[in-house]
Amino acid sequence: MIELFHNDMSVCSAKVRIVLAEKGLGWKSHTLNLRAGDAQRPEYLRLNPNAVVPTLVHDAKVVVESAVICEYLDDVWTETPLRPGNPLARARMRLWTKQLDEGVHAATGTVSACIAFRHQHMKKSAEDLKRYIDGIPQPERRERIQKAVEFGMDSPTFAPALRRLDRLIADIERALTDSDWLAGESYCLADAAYTPYMIRLEHLGLGDMIKPRPRIADWTARLFARPSFKTAVADWFNPETLAVFEAHRESAREKAARILKA
Repeated sequence: MIELFHNDMSVCSAKVRIVLAEKGLGWKSHTLNLRAGDAQRPEYLRLNPNAVVPTLVHDAKVVVESAVICEYLDDVWTETPLRPGNPLARARMRLWTKQLDEGVHAATGTVSACIAFRHQHMKKSAEDLKRYIDGIPQPERRERIQKAVEFGMDSPTFAPALRRLDRLIADIERALTDSDWLAGESYCLADAAYTPYMIRLEHLGLGDMIKPRPRIADWTARLFARPSFKTAVADWFNPETLAVFEAHRESAREKAARILKA
């Protein structure tokens, strides 16, 4: 039995759901409200002490960290392989997924919080907000969220995070010069992993980084056209969160344009 503890709009949760969908696997859903602090509850911390989603439970065995979960799923269910057979292509795949864990995910979290999620946090009482931030186990992440809530897009972390994402988009554009997919000629775990990040950029009003780059624009269109995108990503869109994105999209677009032109 596969159980997934996840959040509807979490990019890390979405990439695991994509892999599950690509492999045609059934699973039991446990949805967490992250802004309400569900990931900080004692019963969840016993599964995942990092207080993040997703967490996979397979036949009572717990697997954490989305990149690890995706590779675990590919190891256990081999009928639809999502890792290249060629060693060089597999190395390229891992370099892309490694980037997510070494800066891209944090940058996405920063811009998401500064543009949109801060407005959800600001509805909390001062006591509840402090309790939530104090409950974040990672000091660096705790500081990022604190600054995002306090300063929004004027946070000192916002511009560097935005530039990191712009550099990522430029790197993907170059990588797609010689192949249709990130690691070669076949869709793989790297493409699955980046799919939620690409739609997040659009939701936040940052899609202008993609539009002038034809290869990545075509690649994202193909990602969004896959059946797994609908079942694993679009079907989980939260209308309330989408409304927050929409309310702040234009101001984010204008702010990003100024920063990236500087």
